[in-house]
Amino acid sequence: MHLMTHPESLAIARLEPGEDPTWEWAAGPFASLTRSPLETSIVCLADRVPAGVLTEGPFRAVEVAGPLAFDAVGVMAGILTPLVPAGISVLALSTYDTDWILVPEGEIDTAGEIWRKAGLIVTTTVLTGRSGS
Repeated sequence: MHLMTHPESLAIARLEPGEDPTWEWAAGPFASLTRSPLETSIVCLADRVPAGVLTEGPFRAVEVAGPLAFDAVGVMAGILTPLVPAGISVLALSTYDTDWILVPEGEIDTAGEIWRKAGLIVTTTVLTGRSGS
């Protein structure tokens, strides 16, 4: 499995249910808006979130080289299980084509070392030659 780390600092912001963000949030290597009956969550570049908004972070995005087949089994287990003994808590998200892991910025180097020892390929740049890059 090939993981690609992105250099930008991301944050996850919490808004009230049904509330829309009032800032430009849809830029960067990864941005996501998720709604549930209890909250609206936005993952975006940390420097885009206005003061006074409840946030966690900064995080670094780690992209699984894809696209991944929908019937692929164990992808997240292979990524997350090696981090457990180190006590690294992450946020995992999926898109249509691949999976993303948000790692606390202060833990990204340690996570990379752990993944390499577990046999995963970790690069610090996105792959070239992909459509849309």
